[in-house]
Amino acid sequence: MLSLLRAVARPSLLRSPLATRSVLPALSLCALPTTFASAFHASTPAFRTLNQAMRRKRPQKKALSKAPLLDDNPQRKGIVMQVFTAKPKKPNSAKRKVARVRLTSGKTLQAYIPGEGHNLQEHSVVLVRGGRAQDLPGVRYKLVRGASDLGGVANRMTARSRYGAKKPKS
Repeated sequence: MLSLLRAVARPSLLRSPLATRSVLPALSLCALPTTFASAFHASTPAFRTLNQAMRRKRPQKKALSKAPLLDDNPQRKGIVMQVFTAKPKKPNSAKRKVARVRLTSGKTLQAYIPGEGHNLQEHSVVLVRGGRAQDLPGVRYKLVRGASDLGGVANRMTARSRYGAKKPKS
């Protein structure tokens, strides 16, 4: 059997007269599949041909949500459980205001409170949207200013709609 495998692995051995007499009868006795003789595998290769690749495109992988706890909603209502400050990542230095919020779905998350100053306390009703605070690890949500119990930013002149500030009387 060993001489049979050597003959299959190196066909140049079949040319010698000694190998022809000892191996050829063994080759004719056992019918080897052609794939085994060429690649030592019983199964066919798993590669697609170019024609198959052009006709059947691979299915696109669905992108994972960046705000999974919102369950594909733009915003969710929640109740504040705790308000605290957090320190940002390495090059920055500040005290970022963060709230732990329990959503109406029962899930708990940490949300960043944007803008200067806030009137949040425990049991306040807030609106949570997606969008992470870039220098706070694990904070993937923000609170909507000017909605429910969270007031808008006072004396805000630029980007007022982001911070729930009314237009000042001129």
